[in-house]
Amino acid sequence: MRIIAITNQKGGVGKTTTAINLGATLASMKCKVLIVDLDPQGNASTGLGIEPADRVKSTYDLLLDGADLADVAIETEVDHLWIAPATTDLSSTDVELGQRDNRVFLLKEALSQGAPYDYVLIDCPPSLSLLTLNALTAAHALLVPLQAEFFALEGLSQLMLTVREVRETANPALRIEGVVLTMHDSRMNLSKQVEEDARATLGDLVFDTIVPRNVRLSEAPSYALPVIAYDPASKGSQAYIDLANELLDREPQTKESA
Repeated sequence: MRIIAITNQKGGVGKTTTAINLGATLASMKCKVLIVDLDPQGNASTGLGIEPADRVKSTYDLLLDGADLADVAIETEVDHLWIAPATTDLSSTDVELGQRDNRVFLLKEALSQGAPYDYVLIDCPPSLSLLTLNALTAAHALLVPLQAEFFALEGLSQLMLTVREVRETANPALRIEGVVLTMHDSRMNLSKQVEEDARATLGDLVFDTIVPRNVRLSEAPSYALPVIAYDPASKGSQAYIDLANELLDREPQTKESA
């Protein structure tokens, strides 16, 4: 089971879009995939058609009430894809987790129950909170969506510092799987400049695949579908197919360096 945290403390950079569509694409390749929704907004859960009334148990119960992962995970309409949904109860977790000695290890303990998944993708909240620290402690690797906009790279510095601290204290094996450029508009000089800067600064950490601005990607969640089901011929769908293939191609290197 490969656990990947999808995170960036900035909001609106494509974390949830990446979690849903990368997860669905891996599932279409016959991988068994679980998305763990750690964002109190619960957008990944809604985007996969899990209504609030159907979230009988959530990631809040997984972290704070000792619920079994098997009781929290819900099978989605996409074959081979499950989600551990989020509710607004997660909004209070920083206060509640702060009172526990093992507060950054709760998700790791919950995911160690021998769950039958090939990939677990954790959709993190847009902050470096205790929820995000739980994700980084539980994860084998980190995938960072980076929006093609001004100041995009500056926002990574605090995240990298946090990764370093987690490596030193709670998860020495944590590695950065890669950075994926999102919301890229090839017609704009700014997008091209951000791409050039990212590749010059981060080198091979930046995936070759670029996720474009795409109407179908924006429309798909309103139909509670990943884009690969909503419009498989769209540029957004092809981008996530390419990203999934690139991720799988990196796997041997990941295992060797783990």
